[in-house]
Amino acid sequence: MTRIDFHTNIPDKLSYACRLARKAYAARGKVVLLADGPDQAAQLNEALWTLSGTDFIPHVMAGDPLAPETPVIVTFDEGAELPHRDMLVNLTRRTPAGFDSFARVFEIISTDEEDAAAGRTRYVAYKRQQYPLTHFVAGQS
Repeated sequence: MTRIDFHTNIPDKLSYACRLARKAYAARGKVVLLADGPDQAAQLNEALWTLSGTDFIPHVMAGDPLAPETPVIVTFDEGAELPHRDMLVNLTRRTPAGFDSFARVFEIISTDEEDAAAGRTRYVAYKRQQYPLTHFVAGQS
């Protein structure tokens, strides 16, 4: 069953998603970053290139011919053909279609009240369906 990790109180979702991708890549994981739309996907793509002067995170947009060989995929299209389904990082305010085909889902929830409210709704829905849930609150030890 899909494990779902909620990361809440995140001040910058794009930067946080990039750091998660870097951590997964370092552990040889494969990640799909689901953006809220084409603009956010383009911002994610750019952020992955500029995350650090010393880190390289191989990534492509979904549908790219190199996607099957690339550990990090960026998309805004939930219906996109994806070459792997290890981890999904959800930056949207909705429950992603097909989330249960991933081994693990990271729900990234910002400090914005509307985003937090949408996150709480998803949390309750996942819990009702008895998915294993964890919750990490940024800024708390």
